[in-house]
Formats: sequence, C-alpha cells, structure tokens
Amino acid sequence: MKRHIVLSVIFLMTILGITGKTFAQGGMFATATGNTSFSSVTPMENIFAENKKTQVLLNTATSEIAIRMTMRDFVFPNKLMQEHFNENYMESAKFPTGTFSGKLDQTIDFTKDGSYDASATGSFTVHGVAKTRTIKGKLKIEGSKVTIISDFEVPLTDHKIEVPSIVFVKIAQSIKVKSEYVLSPYKK
Repeated sequence: MKRHIVLSVIFLMTILGITGKTFAQGGMFATATGNTSFSSVTPMENIFAENKKTQVLLNTATSEIAIRMTMRDFVFPNKLMQEHFNENYMESAKFPTGTFSGKLDQTIDFTKDGSYDASATGSFTVHGVAKTRTIKGKLKIEGSKVTIISDFEVPLTDHKIEVPSIVFVKIAQSIKVKSEYVLSPYKK
C-alpha cells in the first residue's frame, strides 16, 4: 500500500513537472484518500458510486493541481452495476484511470485560514479522452489542511462513453460528479 502511494505521488509529480527543487521550496499538499462520487438520476433508475481512494497533489507555490483516480475503485451499492460500469461503459481494463492536471485560476494566500471560491483549468481525462475543463468549487484553508470541494457535470458524449439503447433511459446523459479532498502537507 505504501509503495502504491509513493508511486502515485511520483506519477502526479511527473504530470505537474515537479522537481526536487520545487519540493525543497515547500508548499506541497497531498492525499491518497480523496472522495469522488458520481450520480446518474433518471425517472427509471438512480445510480450512485463512490471512490475513496482518489489521489491529489497540490503545489501551493505554483497553484498546480493533479488528481488521479482508478476507475475500478468506484464502489456501487450493487455488484452488477459495478461490473457493468467497469466492463461496458468505462472499459476500465483499457482506460484504468481518470485524471485532471491543471492550475488554480485565482491567486490564493495559503498562509491564511479561510474559505474561497475557486476554479481550476486544465486537462480532464476520462475514458481515454482528454478535454480542457474549468472546474469550479470551494477551497478551504484551516491550519495545516487544505480542503477542496467541487460539484460539476460530465456529459458522456464528451468522453465517448456509449450507452446501449436497451439501458439508455436508465442512465443520465450527463453525470453529476462531487468531490471532497482533504489535503495535508506532503512528507516524503
């Protein structure tokens, strides 16, 4: 598990182009237990899934952020839904992760406690399709913790996720995504 976290942080650092020099300057916050959930609500069926293993790395010196989640870590209330999600829609064997790599759009003073409206713009990749997205949310600084909360929608067509016609009325064409990431200072 510890090796997995270290490898994930190295992966996130590579995405952001973070070097040892940047690390020495401080300002790195991370989590490997971020919460990402999604829902699909239709008159026929409501679907909900949650991933409590989302990895996030925030460089407060440069305002860069990287988020990575393994698709198979989404847990559904029903094992059959989880199987269909991974095999039929997300094709998790072929596209195992979803990522966001970008930069905060606002200048935030991370030395002051408070709650801020924030957004980040960058590359959002799901199902192997990268799209430039601006994701809005809240950023809360409290002591040595940074909490990031967002709520946004992902249209299935944007990421070439096909829904068979037989279940088309059971799956929303735009999926609601919610996230809450509580980050702590990164320690090697």
